[in-house]
Amino acid sequence: MAGTSFKGAEIKDIDHHLKGGGIDSDREKEIGQHIGYRYDVNLLPDYDRLTPFLKDYLEFMGWDDLNWLEDIHMGYEEGNPAVFDRNINGWVSIPADMDLPDNQQDRDMIARELLIKFQMSPKHPLVQLNSAYRKF
Repeated sequence: MAGTSFKGAEIKDIDHHLKGGGIDSDREKEIGQHIGYRYDVNLLPDYDRLTPFLKDYLEFMGWDDLNWLEDIHMGYEEGNPAVFDRNINGWVSIPADMDLPDNQQDRDMIARELLIKFQMSPKHPLVQLNSAYRKF
């Protein structure tokens, strides 16, 4: 069964996380919270919902899964849809005229696509840093 090789993954009571704190693995104890996707399959991406861009990106990168993109989700900053870019430690707003689907999985796929496109664009702040501090 997937995930059973992790320490603390052997759960005998189906209501274990409803009754207790759900902090079982060494890593969860270290950070003081449970790692949600280990227990909630709704947090796992539905690969049938990949956008055409993401399908091409995964193929180009040679990935079998979303890799680091699994952690990217559509969020909100000051009530507006946004995606968090860890490279700049800030929110990237979703264009106001973009119609977003009601399904969270679809919204997350759009957030992943927009984040990749932003990180590859010349408007990304790291492009300016690269130009200013490149040594070679």
